[in-house]
Amino acid sequence: MAHGKATFTILVLICLCAVSLQPGCATPVGVRHLSPQEAQRNLTRNILAGEDPSAPTMQILNRTGLAEDFEERPAEVIAALHQSRPTISDPERLFALAELSFLHAAGSGERSYYLAAAVYAYAFLFPQNRQHLPEALDPRLRTAVDLYNQGLAQGFSAGDPKRVVFKAGTHPLPFGELMLDMDPEEFRWGPFRLGNFIDAAELDVRGLRNDYRWPGVGTALVGSLKHISGAHERDFARVPAILKVPVTAFLYLNDVENGLREGRLQGRLNLFTAQEGASITINGHEAPLEFRPTSALAYTLEGSQVYALELKGLLSGDLALIKKTARFKDNVFLMTPYRPGLIPLVLVHGTASSPARWAQMLNEIINDRELRRRYQIWLFTYNTGNPILYSGGILTQGLRQVVAELDPEGRDAALRKMVVIGHSQGGLLTKLTAIDSGERFWETTFKLPLDQLDVSPETRALLKRSLFFEPLPFVRRIIFIATPHQGSFLVGGRLRYLMRDLITLPLELLNPLQEVFQRSPEAIATHTLQDGIPRSIDNMAPDSSFIKTFAAIPIAPGIKAHSIIAVKNPEDPKEEWDDGVVTYNSAHIPGAASELIVHSDHSTQEAPQTIEEVRRILMENLQEP
Repeated sequence: MAHGKATFTILVLICLCAVSLQPGCATPVGVRHLSPQEAQRNLTRNILAGEDPSAPTMQILNRTGLAEDFEERPAEVIAALHQSRPTISDPERLFALAELSFLHAAGSGERSYYLAAAVYAYAFLFPQNRQHLPEALDPRLRTAVDLYNQGLAQGFSAGDPKRVVFKAGTHPLPFGELMLDMDPEEFRWGPFRLGNFIDAAELDVRGLRNDYRWPGVGTALVGSLKHISGAHERDFARVPAILKVPVTAFLYLNDVENGLREGRLQGRLNLFTAQEGASITINGHEAPLEFRPTSALAYTLEGSQVYALELKGLLSGDLALIKKTARFKDNVFLMTPYRPGLIPLVLVHGTASSPARWAQMLNEIINDRELRRRYQIWLFTYNTGNPILYSGGILTQGLRQVVAELDPEGRDAALRKMVVIGHSQGGLLTKLTAIDSGERFWETTFKLPLDQLDVSPETRALLKRSLFFEPLPFVRRIIFIATPHQGSFLVGGRLRYLMRDLITLPLELLNPLQEVFQRSPEAIATHTLQDGIPRSIDNMAPDSSFIKTFAAIPIAPGIKAHSIIAVKNPEDPKEEWDDGVVTYNSAHIPGAASELIVHSDHSTQEAPQTIEEVRRILMENLQEP
């Protein structure tokens, strides 16, 4: 009887096992098919991309039996893993500690754990034993870099997520302390002090097509400038204080492995700008620095008053578009400090516009490593309602004075390879840097030679500057973008007369002309000023005597001219092409080194095809000796 019961029991167990293994029933160990999206999420999972640690960190928690404990007692688990473990390699342990410390800091708000995450990540990335260096294809490498970068930013945010504040002294860590050393000169950028740092990773860029990131190590920041009283340096003389600067903070740690064991670390914080180089050397190997130039550009323009000044700059010739100081007397300013060996790229905006309208192009150029390495960007601004020759005189004189100021001995050959780009009316001003006008402009306005006028030396200098043009010896190429070489049909009708009554001219121009009227009235050609002193829109009318004279003057030999012409409806017959402001026939110039037709409206300086053509021309310019 007992034997029968045992047999029955065995048969029942066999049946139950058979049933449990029927199709549709899961085995204790097996697999499940993932969608491609799920598979990718598993491959890239880490605490910076979500709420869960990466697979390597979970493996360490599971191996040590600490996975469940971390949910309830994260600080204790981190402290336990901080101690060396014979069965876990140092790289495995350090990476897990970096990730878990960052996760705990995000959940608890204890900023010492952010700093700890940066320390652990540093030790993982830059071990003293080179055999422990992470391999290039190790997925933990990029995560560790981001943990270091963000741990540093969050660790020094001082409770304010919008500001990163660096202070020398002792900073607490969960396992000890960090003694931070900082040289006050690290905050100096020429005659400016860098400050009010913003974590660039927390800035959402809008209005620009591309948000560029130079991947590397170090916390990418955007810094503000404050001029140091009494400080002056020639190379920074044209850099405006309103610029925001891309800065990277890097924390060097001395003997980090011993520091982790002893609970006392020594560190030194350094600040870098993109002009100082894009890499550093740590423990014998080079690493790129992280920068976010796009964030700095966008933050410079955020809330900028320059947009509000565009229309005002058209209507008022006396409006101060930039702060009237000695450094900006020539209306030329630099986006970065002057560096010998870099070719100037001068951008000249159009009517009712401003340098801010070059933002798309600026963003592409400053993030092109080759162009950034070889060019320096200069911006010219002006009151766009003023007569074109008056504004052109300011541009040409300003460029002469800036070049003479930066390179008084003429040693910098790169300054003699300048490229000038003008959009719309700015293209007409650009042409004035590259022509020999002779007496053409003078003879359309005056009947007597300049030296026979009874005027003051100041008036004589202004007239000479505004009516006599010679090709600037340092300009090598010019690029016209949507330029009305033969006028704009938009100002050829009633709009011209409606607008001109709203445009006031600067006293700097009116007073000298009044002097001429009073002291040498016989010198003025009667037909020239019969409608009053012309504004820029008068100059750009297709039937104006100025534009006809201007269009007939050729580009000087030795200067290459390129043309980029916008056409709104390229499917129309060629004779009907225009961009809404300028016809193709007006924008076309014979003999150009290149001409590109872009499907765009008049604001084509922002169009991708236009920017790529500018990039091509700039690269071509580099090939010439």
